[in-house]
Amino acid sequence: MLKMTRIAAVSVAAALLIPAGGCARNKANADTGYVARDVNTLYSLAKKRLDQGDYDSAAKLFDEVERQHPYSVWARRAQLMSAFSYYLGKKYPDAISSAQRFLTIHPGNKDAPYAHYLVAMSYYQQVNDVSRDQRNTQQALDSFGELVRLYPDSRYAADARLKMDLLTDHLAGKEMAIGRFYERSGKWLAANLRFRQVIDNYQTSSHTPEALERMVETYLRLGIPGEAQKAAAVLGKNYPSSQWYKYAYRMMQRHPAPAEVQPAPEPPPQVPLSTRQKQPEPLVQPPAEEPQPDQPQADQPQQPQQQPQG
Repeated sequence: MLKMTRIAAVSVAAALLIPAGGCARNKANADTGYVARDVNTLYSLAKKRLDQGDYDSAAKLFDEVERQHPYSVWARRAQLMSAFSYYLGKKYPDAISSAQRFLTIHPGNKDAPYAHYLVAMSYYQQVNDVSRDQRNTQQALDSFGELVRLYPDSRYAADARLKMDLLTDHLAGKEMAIGRFYERSGKWLAANLRFRQVIDNYQTSSHTPEALERMVETYLRLGIPGEAQKAAAVLGKNYPSSQWYKYAYRMMQRHPAPAEVQPAPEPPPQVPLSTRQKQPEPLVQPPAEEPQPDQPQADQPQQPQQQPQG
């Protein structure tokens, strides 16, 4: 009987705790759940959450502005602010989705360059080191390239070109890492093909001198000294003061048999992309234009006075 009483007491306590937990969850979702509100109130609440650093709630509230008031001029601004909030919250796929939705609906809008920049920066922030998959690197490069192609004179173009150089260097570094691995494994042809990829596709990268020198090594290993001589000549013509040319020159002077080739020492590990900036990383800022609480909904937004620094 006593055991049954204890079980009943535990059951009652558990039943009392369940509503309390439900209330806590309901309170947390009260702002972002669907509650019909006027556009001024909803947008102001979203902006307040953003200023407080609650980026996830801010993004969802900006989405609510668009959902509840799709024909308001605030809806267009809310799309960008939602993407910006997701970006700050490091939810980059959501930021990309929001910014791309803005571009789909408003392709010719004056803030389209900003949306393109936000998409590219979201990919850029997901770039991995050269030992991992480089899909995001290529997507970031393509996105910055599209921004420069469509808006070459925008304030984001200069920063986009800088990051394209860094991303190109990063992709070349990936090819070099694979080529060195094949070379260490004695797979001379596979290594040579990787180094040639750098020459063909990333010849403006900082890895080009090393790629040419590694081609000299692998050609000699393959017993093709004529091709090795051509690679060394290209290296000497374009990078005569490079340490890599000195390695190649010494090898070609000796004309060694393939088995006697001494590979050049490997360079230091590649510096992470985030630390190789040629200028300080620009902070992605939201467009400065903000609807005012007392602004009539029929008014058109004014030209932004401040945009993301490029």
